[in-house]
Amino acid sequence: MPDEKPELAKNPTIKQRLATKIAGEIVLSDSPGKTLKKWREIFKARQNEVARFLKVKPSVISDYESGRRKSPGTEVVRKFVNTLLSLDETKGSQTIFEFSNMLAGDAIFEIILDIKEFTKPVKAEDFVDVVKGTVLCGQPFLDRDVFGYTVVDSLRAIVEFSPLELAKIYGSTTQRALVFTKITSGRSPMIAIKLTSLKPALIIFHGPQEVDKLAIKLAETEKIPVILSNYPTVDELISSMRAKL
Repeated sequence: MPDEKPELAKNPTIKQRLATKIAGEIVLSDSPGKTLKKWREIFKARQNEVARFLKVKPSVISDYESGRRKSPGTEVVRKFVNTLLSLDETKGSQTIFEFSNMLAGDAIFEIILDIKEFTKPVKAEDFVDVVKGTVLCGQPFLDRDVFGYTVVDSLRAIVEFSPLELAKIYGSTTQRALVFTKITSGRSPMIAIKLTSLKPALIIFHGPQEVDKLAIKLAETEKIPVILSNYPTVDELISSMRAKL
């Protein structure tokens, strides 16, 4: 990955869209504390870093995240979001950069639950343990390098986007893992991939009790390994990937 970040990552409009997205998700969440923690971890910010910027004790951040303190008000949320963005800028705007391609279009950004670019490649086989996965097909291809991942709300992606528009979820490289959540069988995502010229290095499914045989057949034809994540929730899956990859 080049050291110089694209101008998108420095664009104030992009940062404002990201801030609005994060703040809205926190305020509307059934568990605001867990959502605070999720975004703090996405930005790789420690509790004491956030507390220092907000001029509060680290225990205050911990209490919000654990639910011991009542849900934060809008002013606290605003300061929290601005803190995450400011901290990221002091570290080179890495996380803002990771989201910048998606933020260039509001609609595509709404279906992205998380995205990350790796500074060093990760082997596809390393994802198996990280996502508590079961390999469904493509075992011979698990030695390939993966340079990032994108977690997608598959229901919205399939309903709202054409195969051409779905190509935008690849971020800065197609040599990445696409993580499809909220799916029932896996058939629709695989058909969408089949119809595009861009192919991911790895596919991870989250949600289905059983993956459709046609989906597996399509993956085998495209020589794409498929892993089924056994994490109970999407938040747990994202937290594990953020922490371990």
